Amino acid sequence: MKVTLQYFDGCPHWRVAEARIEALRAEGYDLVLERQLIDTPEVAEHYGFRGSPTLLVDGVDPFADLDAPIGLSCRLFRTEHGYSGAPTLDQLRAVFDEAKMG
Repeated sequence: MKVTLQYFDGCPHWRVAEARIEALRAEGYDLVLERQLIDTPEVAEHYGFRGSPTLLVDGVDPFADLDAPIGLSCRLFRTEHGYSGAPTLDQLRAVFDEAKMG
């Protein structure tokens, strides 16, 4: 599966997301990770970027919030422990497992 990590440098949360994705790859998840820098408001608009980090799994954002504004901002994810700047390992496992099932 292809995972695209969309980010902008002004938000550090993408590094946490990347580390968690790499941890799952080390667990045996078969995925290709690509980073995509979103560096201007125009690029954000072009991609419909709703904050850093955005994860696309085979081109689909499994955490999409269509009410979130498009732009260069940090994104928050609802987790079992409250809001976080990146999905938890368990949330990522669930998304990757679902993507494997097709």
